[in-house]
Amino acid sequence: MFLQLAKLREVWPKKGWSWDYRFNCVASSFHADLTEECEEALLSVFPETFDHRSMDRAPEYITEMADSVGGVRPDQKIFTLRSNARLIPYALWWPWGDEITISLRVGLAGYVGEADNQRMQIDFQAIS
Repeated sequence: MFLQLAKLREVWPKKGWSWDYRFNCVASSFHADLTEECEEALLSVFPETFDHRSMDRAPEYITEMADSVGGVRPDQKIFTLRSNARLIPYALWWPWGDEITISLRVGLAGYVGEADNQRMQIDFQAIS
């Protein structure tokens, strides 16, 4: 799983990640002009996408995670890959509403420990 996240870091068009303490995940903000490139990079790692219309078909861990971040608005998406492992990576596609900026948050669902979050911070160089 961490190898797949390494692939995302390699292909991500916007370099530089920060740590989002609110949701315990890494974050990258980018201009809407990069939407197509960023979605391609995400789909190379996260083959499943859910939005407000498809949340009723999402796995339970996705609906729980969506609830924990306040739900999914019509312009937001959750990217993931199915896994029966202890950790399940996901990406939150969160437009700012200004039609200019989009934030991506990449985190872990499942049985996440502090060491897992620390590894995310180190691997993404999102240490503050």
